[in-house]
Amino acid sequence: LKVLSRIDSVLRSPRAPPLIYRRSKGPVQSCLKENGQECGFEHLPLAIEMWADQLMALKDLHKSLKKLSLELLPWHAEDPQDKRESIRVEDLQFTVDAILEEIENREKNSQKPSLPTLSAIVSHFQKLFDVSSLNGVYPRMNEVYTKLGEMTNAMRNLHELLELDSSAPPTVVVNTVGKLCDIINKNVSKQVQQLLGTQDIHRIINKLEEHDCFFPPFQALIQDLLCLLEIRNLEDILPTVRNLK
Repeated sequence: LKVLSRIDSVLRSPRAPPLIYRRSKGPVQSCLKENGQECGFEHLPLAIEMWADQLMALKDLHKSLKKLSLELLPWHAEDPQDKRESIRVEDLQFTVDAILEEIENREKNSQKPSLPTLSAIVSHFQKLFDVSSLNGVYPRMNEVYTKLGEMTNAMRNLHELLELDSSAPPTVVVNTVGKLCDIINKNVSKQVQQLLGTQDIHRIINKLEEHDCFFPPFQALIQDLLCLLEIRNLEDILPTVRNLK
């Protein structure tokens, strides 16, 4: 009775697997009924039988995991000297952990680009930047990197000079520079008009033609006067001529 009571207490403990034994709602009955027949431990054979079935299923699970391990981890060959009949949960856990680790490693390796992918990337770079041979890939990469750095610095300086936000796209920079060029061109046109005293384009052309006709003889005359009077500056011509009187 002590042994049966001990087994019964183990099956009724919180550590007992719930699928193997389910607690009865009523209190534990005494070991003998009123008519003298034994009672209270009728559930033990069924529970122990279920327990034995689970242990056998554990062996089957171990065999299945071994087959799966041989498929995924063929280098983890089973030790031929290891012929233990008893299967521990730790053995199953070790096999499962090894399989999971192998799956994780394969996923990491699958994320690395393959050789055909790398070759396609190099070929695409050669087409984009007109590189005829593999030996020219690295020099062209360095050239592209240098040009990109120069362009980045130029754009940064333009952003600062034009007082634009650093996030402004290149199109905004180009449009701003174009507007400044238009303003400068208009100012130059106004200055030319003010200098020549006319706004008519035909009159401007005529004045420029007159300038071309007048300026060369005038320049030659001035040069002759400078040589004749032995002076170097234009402002000295008039005082020198007055002194000759």
